[in-house]
Amino acid sequence: MHPAVSKLSLDEKLSLLTGDSFWSTASVAHAGVEGAVLTDGPHGVRLQSGSADHLGINDSHPATAFPTAAATGSTWDPALLEEMGEALGRESRALGVDVLLGPGVNIKRSPLCGRNFEYFSEDPLLAGALGAGWVRGIQSQGVGASLKHFAANNQETERMRVSAEVDERTLREIYLPAFERTVTDAQPATVMCSYNRINGTYASEHHWLLTEVLRDEWGYQGYVVSDWGAVSNPAAAVAAGLDLTMPAAGPRHAADVRAALESGALDESVVDIAVSRILTVHDRLREARGETQPVDVDAHHALARRIAAESAVLLANEGGVLPLSPAEGGAIAVVGAFAETPRYQGAGSSHIQPTRLDTALEAIRATASREVRFAAGFRLDGAEDEALRAEAVDLAAGAETVVLFLGLPDAEESEGFDRTHIDLPAVQRALVDAVLEVNANVVVVLSNGAVVALDGIAGRVPAILETWLGGQASGSATADILFGAVEPGGRLAETVPVRLADNPAHVNFPGTPKKVVYGERIYVGYRWYDRTEREVEYPFGFGLGYTTFALSDVAVSVADTAVAHAVVEVTVTNTGARAGAEVVQVYVGDVEASVDRPVRELKGFAKVRLAAGASERVRIELDERAFAFWGESGWTVEPGAFTVEVGTSSRDIAASAEIELAVPVPESTLDIESTIGDWQRHPKGAGVLESALAANGGASAAIFADPEISRMMESMPLRTVLGFGGDVDGTAAAEQLLAQV
Repeated sequence: MHPAVSKLSLDEKLSLLTGDSFWSTASVAHAGVEGAVLTDGPHGVRLQSGSADHLGINDSHPATAFPTAAATGSTWDPALLEEMGEALGRESRALGVDVLLGPGVNIKRSPLCGRNFEYFSEDPLLAGALGAGWVRGIQSQGVGASLKHFAANNQETERMRVSAEVDERTLREIYLPAFERTVTDAQPATVMCSYNRINGTYASEHHWLLTEVLRDEWGYQGYVVSDWGAVSNPAAAVAAGLDLTMPAAGPRHAADVRAALESGALDESVVDIAVSRILTVHDRLREARGETQPVDVDAHHALARRIAAESAVLLANEGGVLPLSPAEGGAIAVVGAFAETPRYQGAGSSHIQPTRLDTALEAIRATASREVRFAAGFRLDGAEDEALRAEAVDLAAGAETVVLFLGLPDAEESEGFDRTHIDLPAVQRALVDAVLEVNANVVVVLSNGAVVALDGIAGRVPAILETWLGGQASGSATADILFGAVEPGGRLAETVPVRLADNPAHVNFPGTPKKVVYGERIYVGYRWYDRTEREVEYPFGFGLGYTTFALSDVAVSVADTAVAHAVVEVTVTNTGARAGAEVVQVYVGDVEASVDRPVRELKGFAKVRLAAGASERVRIELDERAFAFWGESGWTVEPGAFTVEVGTSSRDIAASAEIELAVPVPESTLDIESTIGDWQRHPKGAGVLESALAANGGASAAIFADPEISRMMESMPLRTVLGFGGDVDGTAAAEQLLAQV
């Protein structure tokens, strides 16, 4: 217990359970309690200087606008995210911020989610690894992270009241692991609960989520803070394990908690624990700090530029059209309003006032000694403008190469609402058609916070570069890539589908006004596309570079087959003419399981940087969780064969191996609802059932000896079978057999 708790009156303790203002917590001078400042992230420090709001409407202090998570997810580089976190920590310190709200590790269930630009991936392993790197970086500077939004917050539609109806296996395998990995690996100072309900209970009041799972199972040591305005019942929230309600909730919060204390519904010890957690975390952060140093904004801008390049995914490069020569060749036509007016960050609570802003047009002109001409081509508001299109077509007709900047305008995606389609604006698609009629040598550069449909573009233009929302230096980073100063370092952290209708959540998104059913269960993203063998535009993990790589000599070793652990080794060789990076991806599949499982799931990865002609032996370990599914007894590994695949995307597998694990057979629990099949598979129950059938004069045994009848009855509860005919109380008979197990 924090020593200050014993010095506080009940009123003072209650005042510490909610904000003192929109962005700060309360101080209690006589007890030595100093308030803390929390503010929005996660890709920049959004400290507001005037009146406060949570939607980025009002101005904030200038800060480096780093690439958003939609971009940094594609880096597949936790160490780089740690470096970014360190920079965010330095800027937070300089602005007097104690806790920066981020990272967001929610899963991209649907490409329509309006806040996908703030989330890393459709895969929980990748999201968790990147989230942990981000947290380690910022907290190394004595600034707390706030891991969000816990949990199952995968849409903006009705986000403040919708109930995510999702079974526990799906939660455990898809929607919770990124939070678990970040908590266990990096211990974020705070975890932010989401607005939504989960199976009918608000996240802020969810004892199973906030206490049983987060603290009791995962060993979380920080405090839980609400998303701003997420608490509807303060007393129920405190009882569930929520510590800090934000923003300032006024006297109502204290009155509600006090009433619960007076009625005996809540014990004061629960309040003491919550206060202690908050004060302990804030003290720990301050103790970890050294002297505050001035921020090197130029160095941070350069870091943002490097991260943007590492985030950009080269989706196509037919004929090696990229990189362009900066000096040789004819005129370059730069077309598209985004080249001059960049879309580099999302809208809403994470909107940053950048320290500077590079535009791609200026960067291209500064890099190339060739003639560079520009035409906007379209209006950002999506309105038709024939004159702009005609100007762009004329420009393209006279150029050697067209660099066409397309993307989603601010109005298309934001916190607070979801998209209704994944198409580029009609004026941009019409511009593509018009330009291709006069010049086939087109490079498309995309700026968007979530995937867009590429029909009419993929396969028609030779090169496509996805830059996402790449931060304040994205313009310079794009020029660096176009002219070959750097490699496009990104690999897709989410599948690009051919059509929205192919998405597994399509018919269940966004649900009814108060309920959304996660009917696709564990089949999210590539797990669905690969299981159903659907065509995709570009698969999860995919990305090209300016050099080539080969994976060879794959070896998978298991030291002890009785233990679910394996080591994967592969030689990575840069077979091209220049330095570059490749992401080695390891996928695991269960050949035969008692439950349905995906064809393959990402279970390990490594980003490898190599000089031309160089090779490196990469080693990736697979722990027990790599082979497990969530069963009735928790994480479960079954004996038998597993496939281990090594590749560069979920569809580009270079080699695979099959291993055999002789782990103990998981012992299932039999109950009154257990089926004949459950009994037959149970190590003790099978014998008990066989003895019971034999004692029945052999008639029942004869019935089960018939393969067709046995198969038909396998899914029937034993109590039902025992009660056939009405002469026997099937439930009582089944209970007698259960007593013998």
